[in-house]
Amino acid sequence: MIGFDEACRRLEDLAGPLPSEAVDLDEADGRVLAEDVVARRDSPEHPVSAMDGYAIAEAELAAGRRAWRVEATVFAGDGASPSLPPDACARIFTGAPLPAGLDRVVPQEAVERAADRIMVEASRLSGRHVRARGSDFRTGQRLLPRGRTLDPGALLLAAAADRPTLAVVRQPRVAIIASGDELVPPGQALERLGRVPDSVSFGVASLARRWGAGEVRRRHAQDDLDTLKRAVAEARDGADLVVMTGGASVGERDFARAAFDRLELIVDKVAMKPGKPVWVGRAAGTLVVGLPGNPTAAMVTARLFLAPILAMLTGRPAAAAWAWRDAPAAGAFPPAGERELFVRARATDLGAAACGSQDSSAQAVMAEWNLLVRRAAGAPAAACGDRLRVLPL
Repeated sequence: MIGFDEACRRLEDLAGPLPSEAVDLDEADGRVLAEDVVARRDSPEHPVSAMDGYAIAEAELAAGRRAWRVEATVFAGDGASPSLPPDACARIFTGAPLPAGLDRVVPQEAVERAADRIMVEASRLSGRHVRARGSDFRTGQRLLPRGRTLDPGALLLAAAADRPTLAVVRQPRVAIIASGDELVPPGQALERLGRVPDSVSFGVASLARRWGAGEVRRRHAQDDLDTLKRAVAEARDGADLVVMTGGASVGERDFARAAFDRLELIVDKVAMKPGKPVWVGRAAGTLVVGLPGNPTAAMVTARLFLAPILAMLTGRPAAAAWAWRDAPAAGAFPPAGERELFVRARATDLGAAACGSQDSSAQAVMAEWNLLVRRAAGAPAAACGDRLRVLPL
């Protein structure tokens, strides 16, 4: 067996970003940029008003002028306005371009207007209230770097840069094979003695999508080597990553590894609980992750090993999936045995609280699980208030 930290080190260089693809802005949320985003235009393109008021010439105000004729009205979105004589001003609204020669906006609160004339109260003036051309960003300026994950702020900026599409890292295509003679699709177990619903593949598929997978295909295969080989051949067609659940131990019908030709193991048998049988490798160039068949063990190892691989395939570092942080214990935590222990927990106002059952096959607790608590091998029991290392789901 190898330790968890050694397993993580072996994964760090396992995969790189997939090729890029162009997507519309509406489809880019959560994706990783494959190239820099560069501004195609100045923002703003012209000096514009920062508030509602009247545009005047600063030089006229400095020379003592206090009265102007209103000869134009300018709204946001209007094109360039003609030049106005020195004794004229323009009624202007926030975001509207200033007419040529005018370089100050007087707030409407500082103006007395009668018909088509205004009087400016100089004592109430402060600031020019003009956004200069390019004051936000300039044409050709790099606004977002390659490798940036696109969030609401980044998408807003990309749109402001006049970019209708973005080059992003392609989302991985994942194929999940749930192996086990006992498994049947949900809805069919009630009337079939000895069978249980396949729940693991649904949980793993959801986690894969959360970590950037695009197309996710699921299928079931019985514990028969020839059947599994055919399932693997079909799964590898068009997949960037194949996940096998079950068959990871050393039982007479555990054929998960044997189903893959030219399998090169990178991680195998990790000194952890739950999830010791987890394995990761390549088979004829395809990335493969083998997860235990027990539901909780499968989800724990998927979070710890599948998530970082998906992060790397989507252009992020593996460390993005291992964002451990400190949190107080909201109650007692069990001691760890000879292997490193990963406790399923939930976040509370007081910190991390252990879920009720820690059995590797428990499923009822999975709906409340949103944290993993890492306990070193041989660690004593933790009491309320003790510091813990936790990882969000």
